[in-house]
Amino acid sequence: QLQLEESGGGPVQAGGSLRLSCAASGRTFSTYAMGWFRQAPGKEREFVAAISWNGINTYYGTSVKGRFTISRDNAKHTVYLQMNSLKPEDTAVYYCAVDLFNKDYWLGVPKSADFGSWGQGTQVTVSS
Repeated sequence: QLQLEESGGGPVQAGGSLRLSCAASGRTFSTYAMGWFRQAPGKEREFVAAISWNGINTYYGTSVKGRFTISRDNAKHTVYLQMNSLKPEDTAVYYCAVDLFNKDYWLGVPKSADFGSWGQGTQVTVSS
């Protein structure tokens, strides 16, 4: 089972950028699709982005599409989330997770219940 650890969060002003990293331990990382989710206080966990095991296919939530980019480096066992043009509403704890169904592509918004091995999360705070 993979263990995941997120990093790279912090405070940033609106319009700024951050790059989150999710480091995985375990030899099977390169064979699994991965995803990023976020959760703001008092809100449900929200899908952000997903990437197939080989990095070819990606899928984004509508609120981040065009601003965020998910990528992965299988040699480093790491998945990234580049976040540009940040807005105050992007403030949340960001989590990475493994796609338990290991999909190559997604036809609809992925559900958090379809993901596992959640990391502890990293806080992103965007000030206006």
